[in-house]
Amino acid sequence: MCTCMCIPAGAQTHGRDTLWTLSGCLEYALEHNIQLRQTRNTYLSGIEDTKQARAALFPSLSASTSQSLANYPSSDVTDNNMYTGSYNLNASMSLFRGGSLSIALKQQKVQNEMDLLSVEETANDIRIAIVQAYMQCLYAAEAVTVNRSNAEASKAQRDRAEEMWRAGSISRVDFAQLESQWKSDEYQVVSAQTSYDEYLLQLKQLLELDIMDEMNLAGPDVSEDQILSILPPKSDIYEAALDAMPEVERGTLSVQAAELEIRQARAGFFPSISLSAGVGTSFMTATGAGTATGSTPGYVSGNQYWNNFHENIGLTLSVPIYSNRSNRTALNKARLSAENTRLEQQSIEKDLLKEVESAYLGAVSNQSRYIAALQQEDYARQSYDLTCEQFSLGVKNTVELITAQNELTSAQQEVLQAKYMTMLNLELLNIYQGKKNPIIR
Repeated sequence: MCTCMCIPAGAQTHGRDTLWTLSGCLEYALEHNIQLRQTRNTYLSGIEDTKQARAALFPSLSASTSQSLANYPSSDVTDNNMYTGSYNLNASMSLFRGGSLSIALKQQKVQNEMDLLSVEETANDIRIAIVQAYMQCLYAAEAVTVNRSNAEASKAQRDRAEEMWRAGSISRVDFAQLESQWKSDEYQVVSAQTSYDEYLLQLKQLLELDIMDEMNLAGPDVSEDQILSILPPKSDIYEAALDAMPEVERGTLSVQAAELEIRQARAGFFPSISLSAGVGTSFMTATGAGTATGSTPGYVSGNQYWNNFHENIGLTLSVPIYSNRSNRTALNKARLSAENTRLEQQSIEKDLLKEVESAYLGAVSNQSRYIAALQQEDYARQSYDLTCEQFSLGVKNTVELITAQNELTSAQQEVLQAKYMTMLNLELLNIYQGKKNPIIR
């Protein structure tokens, strides 16, 4: 079981972030990532557009009123001021527009489904980014441990060599070479620590954490059997990815939306029929205002609301005869857009195949690489241990000792790279198959 606490020197634990597992990182990112939250808001905005498109199928109703005051300064009129008011209630409804309203509603529903899939697609992108960053951090953290162990071994060799030099068993040159090797290994520790800090910063940014927040990662609870697990056939993984990955379904819906756009453009060639109806009334004060003295007054004030009350109903037919080719252009462009959408759907499936195949081949090759690296590390360690013993006895020289140590270090790094590249590709294949829970806990 390869379980370790990947906490480099200087890391502290406090508050809620005692240890971050891969599952914990994924859950936190899916809740707090800004890009994902923006995508969710886009989906909710589309829901409002759908409600509006559905409401367009029903009549609209509006009320209006107007009030005005007129002044007549002439001394020959009976009243210089007149106040008028009107009140209206109007309704309208589209009876037929070539089906454009119902098509618009269908388009909006399809768009809602696409927006929801975009949310899941963004979530998958975040999952992949988190998995990659997390694996890089784990690799860098173990590299720090390996390099620190090598530096400690180099220091022990340097201290032993100093005793041998003072005793006259080795030359000053041999001692200087081992001291130089120790300093070089110390530098590798610093370099590995810097890489870890950079990868951890990338992970914190994906999680939307503050730059000052401390973050400690839990080591992978994964066995060698899991790392070397037999993969299902590549074709089965690809078929599962076609069913699971949201961008594939979104591409299919894009084709449907493009077909609806063609129908919407074709609706521009049909006549439209609309119905309107309304009621209203009005009144005015000082009905003699503006008329010569002695002229016949207008309606009696109390009767005006009824006398001016009116009702209206109308039916409007609009027939497109010549639209400067705008309808024909819209239809042709909609057809071309639909063809591009179908091509884009094919491109999405090919890109997914490429990603799945790349992850699959990476997993298979790195599994083989991991097995070979373990054997190489075992041989390198045996060689190093024997060389150390023989160096102490004066059989091996300094160059041979340093060479054996560097070979062991290289073998250890190879094991780490193969291990975490295998784990990364296994996690990617897990995501491509639509599985939400990571392999590594």
